[in-house]
Amino acid sequence: MNVPADKLKVLLLEILKHGGSDAYEAEIVSDHLIQANLRGHDSHGAMMVSWYMSWVRAGNLKPNTPAGKVKDDGAFLVFDGRRGYGQRTAREALDAGIIRCRVTGMATVTLKDSGHIGRLGTYGEQAAEAGLVSLHFANAHDFPLVVAPVGGKKPLFMTNPICFAMPGTDKTAPIVMDYATSSMAYGKAEVYLNKGIPAPLNSIVDHKGRPTTDPKVLFEEPYGSLLPFGGHKGYGLMVFCELLAGCLSGGGPVNTYRDKSTGTVNNLFSILVDPYRLVDQPQLQGLVDGLVAYAKACPPVIPDQPVMMPGDIERATLAERQQLGIPVDDQSWAAILKACHTVGFSRQSAEAIVN
Repeated sequence: MNVPADKLKVLLLEILKHGGSDAYEAEIVSDHLIQANLRGHDSHGAMMVSWYMSWVRAGNLKPNTPAGKVKDDGAFLVFDGRRGYGQRTAREALDAGIIRCRVTGMATVTLKDSGHIGRLGTYGEQAAEAGLVSLHFANAHDFPLVVAPVGGKKPLFMTNPICFAMPGTDKTAPIVMDYATSSMAYGKAEVYLNKGIPAPLNSIVDHKGRPTTDPKVLFEEPYGSLLPFGGHKGYGLMVFCELLAGCLSGGGPVNTYRDKSTGTVNNLFSILVDPYRLVDQPQLQGLVDGLVAYAKACPPVIPDQPVMMPGDIERATLAERQQLGIPVDDQSWAAILKACHTVGFSRQSAEAIVN
């Protein structure tokens, strides 16, 4: 079914509030999830609320926990997420970094031991909206491992996303690159499983390291693995997510796992740059506009599919889903209803909201 974004957000707000979040936090988390859906990243959208409620119930995700500042040293800010909702703690940490960057021209922000921070591109968009260039690296712990290193057949890593973002100009939308360093996000594999469609070639191996397109091997024993994207190149970026987000935040790289079943906990490493400390604004905007026009002028292989820039697909999907609603498959709806049940919000009330 297709659900209007505003109705699905109301349902998420109710679930989060019943799960213990105050209105401020519920607004941040629900909006983050809905914006992920609207941009086509369903793996990080509404269906995640089922995981969140199970982690809250187990005491592993702690509602109403702000980012705690650990260190403030000029251009360096260090935060502890204290297992609060990552959508909140990461936003608060980046807000502080943006303010500092405007003073210092450059800021480095780390966040450790945060609940799942969601779609990493959100924070690139947050920085770009403030007129800043940004680079973001994340790693994770306390969740089953899902990605095998190049040449290996055992999962030893998480999907470790990266994001780079450049502010837009009067002519050009912000350029936001956001993707997992694995062949796909783990949640994307769950979307394929829920829809009953095969995963892309060369993205998954079974427990013996044999290529497969069956996403089921990631969710049933004996477990298979996702692969890094681009072979050794994606694997190298995956390792640097561990070094930057894991080691420099103090939260720890993947080999320091404490518990593999308590729920996703993220560490984040972000660099923010005021671009106009380097190049004056008219010149920079002209250079960005020129580059984008240069790339998009390339003759397309398929005539009705022009060359795009990072972020264009998300903007196109946003426009479509704002008009047609967010597609929710049966399994994702079942996950949302499971979250309702976990927090004591009736199915009838949920259906009344979205219908």
